[in-house]
Amino acid sequence: QVQLVESGGGSVQAGGSLKISCSASVDTYMGSCIAWFRQVPVKERDGVAAIYTDRGQPYYADSVKGRFAVSQDNAKNTVYLQMNGLKPEDTAMYYCAAELGSVCSAYRWHNEREYYYWGQGTQVPVSS
Repeated sequence: QVQLVESGGGSVQAGGSLKISCSASVDTYMGSCIAWFRQVPVKERDGVAAIYTDRGQPYYADSVKGRFAVSQDNAKNTVYLQMNGLKPEDTAMYYCAAELGSVCSAYRWHNEREYYYWGQGTQVPVSS
């Protein structure tokens, strides 16, 4: 059964750091493109970062480059998003998504339509 579970969200002050996790079932994790998206009310989900679990190749949105880092722990079937230098505009619900058996497309990884499986999300409010 495909399952993605996010955790680690919570309130943080501007300039602070937070690390959120996406735990996947084994058959979801291996050889998949796993991405982080974020969404604020009345807006579409935006791609933040992605990683192809077989090679660890990361991809980032311009808005988070140099501040966020995506990583993985194969022993735990978990992908992380380390968020540093948080800004109030980073406030959002953060979701992880997976496309099984697929590399991350350098051109489409940030498109939510590339992913079939989604977690329930974890809220990250950043106060000024």
